[in-house]
Amino acid sequence: MRQKITRRNFFRKSLEVGGAASFAGRLGAQTPSNSVRRPDRYDEQLFIFDRKRFTWPGGKTLAIWIIPNVEVFILNPAAGTPNAGVGTDIRNYAWREYGMRVGLWRMADAMDSVGARGTVALNAGTCELFPKAMEEMKKRGWEMMGHGLTNSRNLGGMSLEEEQRYIQTTLQIIAKSMGTPVRGWLGSGLRETFNTLDVLAEGGVQYTGDWNNDDLPYRMRVKTGEMYSLPYGNQINDIDVFGRGHTGEEFYRLLVDQFDTLYAESQRIPRVMGIPLHPFHTGQALNTAGFQKALEYFKQRERAWFATGTEIIEAFKRVEA
Repeated sequence: MRQKITRRNFFRKSLEVGGAASFAGRLGAQTPSNSVRRPDRYDEQLFIFDRKRFTWPGGKTLAIWIIPNVEVFILNPAAGTPNAGVGTDIRNYAWREYGMRVGLWRMADAMDSVGARGTVALNAGTCELFPKAMEEMKKRGWEMMGHGLTNSRNLGGMSLEEEQRYIQTTLQIIAKSMGTPVRGWLGSGLRETFNTLDVLAEGGVQYTGDWNNDDLPYRMRVKTGEMYSLPYGNQINDIDVFGRGHTGEEFYRLLVDQFDTLYAESQRIPRVMGIPLHPFHTGQALNTAGFQKALEYFKQRERAWFATGTEIIEAFKRVEA
């Protein structure tokens, strides 16, 4: 008989798996060994003005990538986890739970109104704890990318074996729920180890939003498979915007300012505008109107393209070929 999934037994299981050379030489001489390390994951000499000129499908020039973060949290973190011993935090837990129960669907209605589909940064715990929510997102044709098991834990400090188990378990749970492989990844807190990209590529993941150092996708170096960086847009992340006390109207202005600059620049070289969202922020009643007004503004521009992460990467790979 299948054991009934509860928050307690799910999280118990989830926590169990658990000039350049000269420059570098000068830095290394002044710091302890191994304290300075370059990424060595991409071409660091690839500047925006050197990028290939092309258009997105349909002659579009600015891809708008909307990323709702759909997450689950642990009310009383277990021993050995980062927040162990803090007891319960009902205020913040319930605030985040509001995002799942109410805020996400308010955001979804706003996106539906302009025909925009989300690419969800999904904690795999959502699949087992909120199956009805998964069905609703499937109906809308939203894409799911891996975002760990729970947002109460990230990859920081994991051994290679722990990280492999954690990522593989995340991908397997989401793929089983969706019936399709997982192609994208966003680390909880955008945290990675030096092994993360290789582990992801081995698992069939093809793109990540963790690296926010460009306005276009680019190929990353991995041991096997393939990996691309896709701009997550962390500079307009709603968790920072509303965390600093901005209003929904100010969020609208920030989104439009970001859009206007990228849209103008995309006449020469295409761009991607990532919009990171959290249902417990943008899904609040006083904030959603600003988000919807921004979407309507984008919709009126003929060269704007609402796209999922996989759609953007597949289009970019065709251009590269």
